[in-house]
Amino acid sequence: MKFDNNLEEFDAYGDDHIGSATDTPMRADAFKLSNEEKVELIKDDVRHIMETLGLDLTDDSLKGTPNRVAKMFVKEIFSGLDPSKKPNASTFENKYKYGEMLVEKNITVYSTCEHHLLPIVGRAHVAYISKGNVVGLSKMNRIVDYYAKRPQVQERLTIQIVKELQSVLGTEDVACIIDAKHLCVNSRGIRDIESSTVTAEFGGKFKDNETRRELLDYIKLETQF
Repeated sequence: MKFDNNLEEFDAYGDDHIGSATDTPMRADAFKLSNEEKVELIKDDVRHIMETLGLDLTDDSLKGTPNRVAKMFVKEIFSGLDPSKKPNASTFENKYKYGEMLVEKNITVYSTCEHHLLPIVGRAHVAYISKGNVVGLSKMNRIVDYYAKRPQVQERLTIQIVKELQSVLGTEDVACIIDAKHLCVNSRGIRDIESSTVTAEFGGKFKDNETRRELLDYIKLETQF
């Protein structure tokens, strides 16, 4: 889709929550600055936004906000942009020859919508069928958390989790389902606090209806795919 630099078209595209690629869009110079340098620059930007809104930054409650927000962006909610934070997901030989699917369900997801920089909060359900290797259970949670801690669209997040586990485990038989609330829907715009968004990515054997149905039975999600 071509936009011709029309801001109205960009805004409309953002509300559709469409991801343009499976990789997070990053500039070539994304890591030229240190984290400390990024915090200082973002702090000034946040201060400018707050002052533009008419807030009094000499107030005791507000004067520390620019620094807090900058540190939160760099070191917490967007720390998944830093490749050095990527979890080391060591694998082990499946010596006990477990051949059925393994499901890690109800993994907490805290992410940020890249269109409005508002929270995405929900649960991820991740499954795989071993082809000889297994991964520590906590590593599955850490992989979800790593890719969630960046500006995201839910579709891309779901795909990134599956691709990473496929690479780690050496198998296509990986699936991920995410059910999450988007505050850009819940708290602004239509302000629908009840709706949530479900996305799924099925690889390998999980593309088969029977295997997919078994996974949905495990997590007790009634949504049809």
